[in-house]
Amino acid sequence: MTLLFIVICIGVLGYRFISNYTWIDAIYMTVITITTVGFAEVNPLDTPSKIFTILLILSSVIIVGYAISIITEYILSRNNFEELKQRKMQKKIDAMSNHIIICGYGRNGKQAAKKLMAYKKPFVIIERDKELIERFQQDDKPFIYGNANEDETLFEAGIKKASTLICALPSDADNLFVVLSARQINNKLTIISRASQETSYNKLKLAGANNVILPDRIGGDHMASLVVVPDLVEFIDNLGIVGERNINIEEIKVEQLYNASQEKTIRDLDLRKKTGCTVIGFKDLKGEYVVNPEASTKLVSGSKIIVLGRPEQIHKLNSEYNIEQ
Repeated sequence: MTLLFIVICIGVLGYRFISNYTWIDAIYMTVITITTVGFAEVNPLDTPSKIFTILLILSSVIIVGYAISIITEYILSRNNFEELKQRKMQKKIDAMSNHIIICGYGRNGKQAAKKLMAYKKPFVIIERDKELIERFQQDDKPFIYGNANEDETLFEAGIKKASTLICALPSDADNLFVVLSARQINNKLTIISRASQETSYNKLKLAGANNVILPDRIGGDHMASLVVVPDLVEFIDNLGIVGERNINIEEIKVEQLYNASQEKTIRDLDLRKKTGCTVIGFKDLKGEYVVNPEASTKLVSGSKIIVLGRPEQIHKLNSEYNIEQ
């Protein structure tokens, strides 16, 4: 529509100053030219005016044709706005890489999305309840309408370029099917699945899930811990991420801190002195965790450390080593 407006303005100004028409005649000539209705010109055209008219016709045929096709598509398609919005969303998803896919936007899916937003991690939500999508899509969350059990839906979510898949569907059978499909498509994918029944735990692990979460068990353990060690649980809860300014625990790859080809120890890094952060955990190449590691622990390539600090100390750490949050 903008191009069409520009063409009309050029036509009016051209006939006004090249052909010396009045403003009304210039508008009339522009309209009959770009619409190609075939009416006669107001006054005979001289050579410059004829050249200008030829150029105006050639440009307007393309632009007016395009404008008419857009208007027609808008009128004929009742769901045009939704289609355009979904098309725009799909382009955004196609441009993602190393993102997280959340299957299901129920209670667990919402909590996962909230936590990932706090971390500023890119994610895509697959949900088959259209009403649920319409209710929450205004929050600018990337949704895909479809069944996560179908490979086509997983491909739309960019599963081949994703780093992690979170299965938060209410049915253990559905989660099992999604885990099997996802593992076949992308064998490097980190898969985290929920399970309602304890009997589903081993099945999901066998299907290819890296981690299986039992929300009911975790909830029960948490409530019991609030009775036994309430202050400790409250302290641990405060370590959780609730926003960019409240981050006080980080997991960092060794390669982000120094050139891992030159092996160093926790003592050599001296993060406590440089940033105020304390190393409280170490994850070795086998995936085993060491709580409160010794200062002499060697930081080999591929290992990770977990650091604890106040939000400003974590921010200083990220700034000091150019670590993206």
